[in-house]
Amino acid sequence: MSTLLEMRNITKTFPGVKALDDVSIVVREGEIHAICGENGAGKSTLMKVLSGVYPHGSYEGQIVYDNQPAAFASIRDSEERGIIIIHQELALIPLLTIAENIFLGNERASHGVINWPETFHETEALLAKVGLRETPGTQVDSLGVGKQQLVEIAKALSKNVRLLILDEPTAALSESDSQALLDLLLELKSQGVTSIIISHKLNEVRRVADSVTVIRDGATISTIDARGGDLTEDRIVRDMVGRDMAHRYPERDPRAGEMVFELRDWNVWHPEHRERQVITDLSMNVRAGEVVGIAGLMGSGRTELAMSVFGRSYGRNITGQALMHGQPVDVSTVDRAISAGLAYVTEDRKTLGLILEETIRRNTSLANLPGVSHRGVVDEGLETEVAERYRQSLRIRTPSVFQKVMNLSGGNQQKVVLGKWLFTDPELLILDEPTRGIDVGAKYEIYNIINELSAAGKAVIMISSEMPELLGMCDRIYVMNEGSFVGELTQAEASQEAIMSLIVRE
Repeated sequence: MSTLLEMRNITKTFPGVKALDDVSIVVREGEIHAICGENGAGKSTLMKVLSGVYPHGSYEGQIVYDNQPAAFASIRDSEERGIIIIHQELALIPLLTIAENIFLGNERASHGVINWPETFHETEALLAKVGLRETPGTQVDSLGVGKQQLVEIAKALSKNVRLLILDEPTAALSESDSQALLDLLLELKSQGVTSIIISHKLNEVRRVADSVTVIRDGATISTIDARGGDLTEDRIVRDMVGRDMAHRYPERDPRAGEMVFELRDWNVWHPEHRERQVITDLSMNVRAGEVVGIAGLMGSGRTELAMSVFGRSYGRNITGQALMHGQPVDVSTVDRAISAGLAYVTEDRKTLGLILEETIRRNTSLANLPGVSHRGVVDEGLETEVAERYRQSLRIRTPSVFQKVMNLSGGNQQKVVLGKWLFTDPELLILDEPTRGIDVGAKYEIYNIINELSAAGKAVIMISSEMPELLGMCDRIYVMNEGSFVGELTQAEASQEAIMSLIVRE
């Protein structure tokens, strides 16, 4: 198998940070090559160098593509050579149709007039290739994330892609959508398309990758040939984090104390579809020092439950009772929920959890401005002191608290969200997909923080789509389906089979 791409001794420096340090990678034609590493290791930066996002001259080293030196000045330059990158944050325009998105900037036109029959005909052929049954005139904002990802790949195919780069393509997808996407990558491979996939989901990497390059702290650690039988999750993890992780979940000594939070007969109706009830007669409780999980399939109502409890951020006609320490509390607004001792770490940290353009310092104080203010005026010195305290205690990797949050890795962004809510001194912390989109090393650090909180007597509710995570971290697990709890399992009773049997039985 011939070499399609070689990146030699790539070094990329930002002010105060060396993001890539002499990184080299070889990709063979017709293979799926995975790049693994912790958040902040330099994976995305390397691909931005390759695709021209960081133009030639802004980095050191050499790129050889198809046996010729490459010096891409822009994304357009790399696309003309058949290199297409699909970023983790999809670049589709929601209010345009599928056809308009696919051919945006690459219109089928003559004399400035778009040929719509040709556009729609080519779109239909591309959609068939990626397995989408939607019509070309379907508006993109009506599609789920999984289908939008397929539209992005169809767009890449319209540009005669030869090397397809996907940055965390399944991070926001359901299990079924993830499997469909991986199947498509294997199908494209059979058609001669070479792919580079950046992923932290090691089971997916093992399923599709022909070879794996591991990057740690901006340097190449290893390249593993999957066809040689040496590709194991333990090997990848060891190279990623620099140590063995025999136990993916830290040990904890559960000591459930007094009852902290109770929910009784909770009902929530959909905010727009008035006839649809989302949560039905739901009751639950959490004790001090306890980590309680909520398991369920996508659409079961887990996030809707959490948001409705936290200041009625979701839903209407909400009825039922919330109690703290046996006494009814008012959680009808976010301010009142915070005052009652609740905190909610959203699953969408970039949109709802953080202000990306602001600094760590500003984000840390957002939920508790009175805590850094005197007579309504923010004390910036105190704000800096508070942010620095959480930077150290949560081990946020950053030069200073004046760093913009958008420049942090996903794991460190999640720690900033945790710090923001810990500064409110909550008694109940609701964690919605707390490790989504972060690597195994950062996950382990988040798990340690959760254990530290429970050991300090905090009550924790943990929502996760990863059943091994719930099994490894939780003292009890509520199983949810179609807006109701269909079972409750102790740690001793819980297993993936037991959880799924409760869901399927209903």
